[in-house]
Amino acid sequence: SPIVNLIGDHATWHLDADPPLASDIESLARPVSAWVRKSRSGEAIAGDLAEAIATASVKPGRIATLILPHDCQLEAVTLGAGETGEMKAIVSPPHVSDDAIKLAAEALRSGRDAQTVALFLGAYALRERGLKAVARIAAATSCKLMCESFPARWERGLGRPVIERLPYFPEQAIAALSPYQSIVLAGARSPVSFFGYPGVPSYFISPGQNTVTLASPEEDVEAALEALAEALGAPVYAETNFNLQPPQLRTGKLTPETLSAVVASLLPENAIVMDESNTSMGPFLAMSQSAPRHTVLTQPGGAIGLGLPCATGAAIACPDRTIINLQADGSAMYTVQALWTQAREQLNVKTVICNNRSYRILGIELGRAGVKEFGKQAQNLIRLNNPSIDWVSISKGLGVPAVRVETAEDLARELERALVTQGPQLIEAVL
Repeated sequence: SPIVNLIGDHATWHLDADPPLASDIESLARPVSAWVRKSRSGEAIAGDLAEAIATASVKPGRIATLILPHDCQLEAVTLGAGETGEMKAIVSPPHVSDDAIKLAAEALRSGRDAQTVALFLGAYALRERGLKAVARIAAATSCKLMCESFPARWERGLGRPVIERLPYFPEQAIAALSPYQSIVLAGARSPVSFFGYPGVPSYFISPGQNTVTLASPEEDVEAALEALAEALGAPVYAETNFNLQPPQLRTGKLTPETLSAVVASLLPENAIVMDESNTSMGPFLAMSQSAPRHTVLTQPGGAIGLGLPCATGAAIACPDRTIINLQADGSAMYTVQALWTQAREQLNVKTVICNNRSYRILGIELGRAGVKEFGKQAQNLIRLNNPSIDWVSISKGLGVPAVRVETAEDLARELERALVTQGPQLIEAVL
């Protein structure tokens, strides 16, 4: 996402006094920013801000940080006509070379009959324009379509190509990619493991496989995919995934399967789904491939706690769309105050808290590290009980109506009700 951070700082003449709130803001901002600047005068602020916005707006989205000393903010400024609010042109992402398109076309042609080529997608390849070209390419070559484990934004559902998401754990990811002799990267980097495991490769694509980069995330992947479709002689339009196939509603105790099926079957047209369910709703993305058209957002950086504020931001950006936040309980504890913002702004966010009363991923990772039995202290670090978190009380206390459900039937009833009720709603789904 394009983000501009405006950070206030002490007056320049006050910094030498080393006041209690002084910090090296530039050093803090630089590792997470593509552009950092401190304005040196009041007259420089307008131009600095215009440059920050233009820098942040370059696809696929950057972070620009502008630091504003207090004395510069207070400085009396006289600008000439037309100087205030004058925006800078946004630089287009670089086009890919003809050689990159040629190499990708050759790789896709080579596996046309044996289906030994995968097209691996990320960034703007998963937006509407990119997906139209992807459907054409798949129709011409029968290549396997895959995408990153955590795409930032993914347009999905009826009329959009069915794409397999790369599994999270390295053994499963390597197994998913290993059948393909060639892998064409379109808007994605070569996938790597989140953590280093002894005896497991960092990269999921082996040196023996042919890796072709059509476009990096920073390049114009949409135009590259369109050029690739033309080079392959692909049809001008390829109809794909045209049958609505939502899963059947399930009954009984809530599990990752029944929970996923209920949400996928009730997904409204044009919804935005912020998926930070983590270990609680693994089947959801596969179940919703042929649901009504919708957008999925995930946490690409892997830092838990993004779900609630991201759903809040999506509701502000798209007030005419229904937002569904599939939210793990442990992750929600990092940013629960977003519920108060949803209530204050009456945002149309429907939050499903997947309450398994644990940081289950930590238990899985401990098991992967060879721990066979968890001692009392390890269990205390993983479990979210003693006391158990009462999400209904927390949500109501922050102004968002809430209910608790323990069966698939109850979830279906409450989710249907929430979807036709304007404003924020929370459902605590106990697994």
